[in-house]
Amino acid sequence: MTFSDLEGDILSPKELAGIRKRCALHGKYEQAVSMYADTDMPVCRIAEECQVSVGGLKNYLCRYWRELVLRRNHIEVDSQDPYSIKIIEAGKQSRVAHRKYQEAVTACDSMEYIEYNVSQVARRFNLDGSALGNFMRVHYPDILVRREQVRVRLGLNEPGWHGARPKSMEQYAEATELYRTTDMSVPEVAEACGISEGGFSQHLRFYHKDVLKQKRERRQSAQVEEKKSRGALLGNGRKYAPSADTEQKYAEALALYKDTALTMKEIVNRTGVSAEGFRFYLHKWHKELVLERSGVTGDSTEKIDLRKARCRMKTVAVKYEKAIESLRQHPRPVSRVAVEFGFQPETFRNYLHKYEPELVQVGKRGNKLEK
Repeated sequence: MTFSDLEGDILSPKELAGIRKRCALHGKYEQAVSMYADTDMPVCRIAEECQVSVGGLKNYLCRYWRELVLRRNHIEVDSQDPYSIKIIEAGKQSRVAHRKYQEAVTACDSMEYIEYNVSQVARRFNLDGSALGNFMRVHYPDILVRREQVRVRLGLNEPGWHGARPKSMEQYAEATELYRTTDMSVPEVAEACGISEGGFSQHLRFYHKDVLKQKRERRQSAQVEEKKSRGALLGNGRKYAPSADTEQKYAEALALYKDTALTMKEIVNRTGVSAEGFRFYLHKWHKELVLERSGVTGDSTEKIDLRKARCRMKTVAVKYEKAIESLRQHPRPVSRVAVEFGFQPETFRNYLHKYEPELVQVGKRGNKLEK
């Protein structure tokens, strides 16, 4: 079946455009999907060889080839919906990491390996000592504490500092408090405090699990909120607001839309942005400007059908402004004014009837004066 077979009454132009876009997307990643399914190459190498972005490929695989992603991570699907299975859940260990470290964690909790430190246990299971220690600090801190107490009683404890260092606690104190009391994300807090994002994230996972739990609960409550105001917290930890790149992209077009009477077509032609993208940006983040330009009064958070509610649009008002003023200063037939300013007479007359009814009478007096 070709696209021409789908045309006509079966699908609308918008639906056909969506299908074409989806087919182009599948074609773009076809080679990458084959390599992902038939090899063990990392996603970053596949993306590099296929000349696609790593993030785009990951999103595409998770959305359209979820079963391949689960198979790559050795997760059984059985009769479950593959899209209902999460590889990593917030605050929990991933299935892959659990399978990787399970034996070593069990060994650390056993008296059989009590004479070895965590790094030595890790080497016995062909693991990295720091990686195993970090994994246990996040998911099994009680085992580390219990193990250390037993080793102290047996005289096997080693010299050195254990736990969070005072200098580290002091270094991240301000950032931790900021993260706890605001809706800022870890990268935002790290940038504001001038600290390492990775170091701060690790510090929270090791020593402030209560703060992370509190943040997760706030995100979960945000997920069930139907109406979200701009700047509110979302379930993924981000704020309900356009990104800085998006704001910068449409800044010039937004200024023209706000301060001039240029049409949408003129604005996008002048700024070079996509008409569809700019229209979506306006309706999502600047609905009050859309309503103002359409002459509609009301709450911008409510659903309003602009085709029915539209009143005197700003662009149309500016278009007829000079002609209306001319008619007001020098009464004459409406049709003559329309021709002088290059308008369609009947359309101009309908506009006057709707918004300037007193000028219709002026036009009629102009007709009488001519006669």
